[in-house]
Amino acid sequence: MSEKTIDRSWIRREPGATPRLEYGADYNPDQWPREVWDEDVRLMRRAGVTVVSLAIFSWARIQPAADVWDFEWLDDAMDLLHANGISVDLATATASPPPWLTTAHPEILPVTRTGETVWPGARQHWRPTSAVFREHALRLVDAVATRYADHPALVAWHVSNELGCHNIYDYSDDAAREFRLWLERRYGSVDALNVAWGTAFWSQRYSAWEQVLPPRLAASHPNPTQQIDFKRFSSDALKDYLVAERELLRRITPEVPVTTNFMIMNETNGMNYADWAAEVDFVSNDHYVLPGEQSRDELSFSANLTGGIAGHRPWFLMEHSTSAVNWQSVNLAKQPGELFRDSLTHVAHGADAVCFFQWRQSAAGAEKFHSGMVPHAGEDSDLYRDVVRLGETLRDLAPVAGTSVTPARAAILFDWESWWASEKDSHPTQLLRFRAEALDWYSAFLDAGVRVDVLPSAASLAGYDVVVAPVFYLMPQDTADALRAYVEGGGHLVTTYFSGIVDENDHVWLGGYPGALRELLGIRIQEFGPLLEGDTVALDNGTSGSVWTDRIDLEGADALVRYADGPQSTRPAVTRNTVGAGSATYVSTRLGPRGLAPVLAEVLELAGVESELPEPLRGSVELAVRGSADSEFWFLVNRTAEPVRIDGIDGEVIVRSVRDDGPALGSREVLVLRRPVTSTD
Repeated sequence: MSEKTIDRSWIRREPGATPRLEYGADYNPDQWPREVWDEDVRLMRRAGVTVVSLAIFSWARIQPAADVWDFEWLDDAMDLLHANGISVDLATATASPPPWLTTAHPEILPVTRTGETVWPGARQHWRPTSAVFREHALRLVDAVATRYADHPALVAWHVSNELGCHNIYDYSDDAAREFRLWLERRYGSVDALNVAWGTAFWSQRYSAWEQVLPPRLAASHPNPTQQIDFKRFSSDALKDYLVAERELLRRITPEVPVTTNFMIMNETNGMNYADWAAEVDFVSNDHYVLPGEQSRDELSFSANLTGGIAGHRPWFLMEHSTSAVNWQSVNLAKQPGELFRDSLTHVAHGADAVCFFQWRQSAAGAEKFHSGMVPHAGEDSDLYRDVVRLGETLRDLAPVAGTSVTPARAAILFDWESWWASEKDSHPTQLLRFRAEALDWYSAFLDAGVRVDVLPSAASLAGYDVVVAPVFYLMPQDTADALRAYVEGGGHLVTTYFSGIVDENDHVWLGGYPGALRELLGIRIQEFGPLLEGDTVALDNGTSGSVWTDRIDLEGADALVRYADGPQSTRPAVTRNTVGAGSATYVSTRLGPRGLAPVLAEVLELAGVESELPEPLRGSVELAVRGSADSEFWFLVNRTAEPVRIDGIDGEVIVRSVRDDGPALGSREVLVLRRPVTSTD
């Protein structure tokens, strides 16, 4: 079969199989005696489990010595799962090298920025650029893929696990050598590198490639462009490893789709997943909630961004937690309703699989206090009963399977390189947090009851009436040109403090800030005004700002809001410039979701974007929409801890949460309605 005719966009199913939402977990049978496995599959069937990720950390079991292989246990597990109607997303098992390999080849171990070796004892102790590691890992991949290529349980390949979670930045000699080669491909010559890195500063000029190093421990701040390029290189190095495994798997099993679990969540930022997405057959993601005021919105934001990276096609939620995790300073159990709400929020934003780490909670090891689908308390537990109920709910949601996320009229752009670059050292403030500002805007949209898509920065802006580009510090000319074309064409752009400041090499756009966006925004800033931690400034619309202020001079823009006190008192705080058929708004301080509300309301009104929700639901309920040619599925997610009456929305109930006192969306719960597609003719 020609590769062009192979559809690997989702896990393999039997021809003619009824679409469904997949449900399951990481499964680690090698942690348990054989008699437990039969109990596992019984409980899986009761819970409605359809797929498990298998053998993720099993390298030492599969290959206990360099020339010794043990597949009998894995054969048994694969056969048992298949006999019970459970599919397998089979891992290549390369995530953690076994002790025999690190003993024989300690040169595969990563090295920290300060020169310390990362020793075995945990996981992911390997260098992404190690040729020795790759040789042994690909040998394992070849053996696993060859053995199970025709196994009927196999529906997808799971490359490694959470690539870069612990080893994204390696400063070893292997990394230094590969970094130089990467730089030579990027710049072509040492002279071009010197220009890009600005090495005239601090006598850093290089005269030969072998002089160039990763940004190891230095006497002061390492070269800023060197730091950004090392982040780019590190992401590319792991992507190259992913591709190496993928290509071997495709050669052996061309019809089996390949994925790997991204970590689009919280502050995980080392891997440029927008760049990686094209290298997998379908996008998968792991997500874990951090406690805090915006924790529920952050989950929705991450799910939304995952859907945006997936091109609004269905994606696989590979891991989240049924309850507590083990790696936070305080590990809180989930409240009633959170398991249901968290899972279905991912589905609302495009997940066609809901899976957990892990199936059975471990009895030993570092993750023994991380929750599972079967907790330490066993089958007779509230948690397992909730797991069974969730499986029933996902079966009820089968009509949603295969549908795409319906695009919103507003978008928030997300740029990994601006994230990396904006939070470096030697900047006006170390208090700025790129993702926090983006999340503030997302929460402000949810508070207004307005759907918004979260998209990678290179995505098409066609069809979006409002686009927010927060903290776009790194602004190549082509990005600035695209934003200008968007505004001139009638779009309404909003950007924020510390945007448009530098080009792709971290060189300042001269002439005054915001550099590449000055003309579009119609403002000029001579000097930044960062705020000390804990300081705030009042604005004349009754809100207050933190982290940042700017001394803005108007050059065509209008002042919408001014500072009421502080060093910029009476100066513009929020501005708008009319350009072509559109507008460009600038917000010069961190306002938080509540402070952004009046600014956002003005922009939405100007763009003619309104909430699709009835007035009483706005802010309390999040709306996400998936759809097919003839139906839309409205996911209504209760953002609060109180019941919310659902009135004024028609549709067939697919999944509902109803309290005894009348139609209501219960605390932290979800309602899914099927509605006919409204004609736009």
